[in-house]
Amino acid sequence: MSIKELFNESNSIWIDFIVFSIGAAAYGLIEILFRGHTHWTMVLTGGACVLTLYYLSGWLLSMPLILSALAGAMIITCYEFFVGVMVNLKFNWHVWDYSSQPGNVLGQICPAFTALWFIMCLVFFSVIKLLS
Repeated sequence: MSIKELFNESNSIWIDFIVFSIGAAAYGLIEILFRGHTHWTMVLTGGACVLTLYYLSGWLLSMPLILSALAGAMIITCYEFFVGVMVNLKFNWHVWDYSSQPGNVLGQICPAFTALWFIMCLVFFSVIKLLS
């Protein structure tokens, strides 16, 4: 099978797998760089976030850059909240705790990290719009 055949529409599962893997690796790497460690649930969350942004890319890139970055930050924050509720509150795995951060919600999300996701989405979507 050639590369062209691998990435045609009938094999879109491979593209999804690659996008998920890139997101998983990037999210894990960001955590390792800034926290010194990561958790497997964060790797999966990163993959899910990037795959979701990929699926919504047509919609996200059709709006003004500020709005697309805001939407991206909200999507990532929602993932972080729901994963946090499961892994930290339900399973008590203590993967992270933002309870000392101002404006936190149940210790799982806080405005500071939503702002960070906004900046990252702003840069990411700027590059994509520039290249397309």
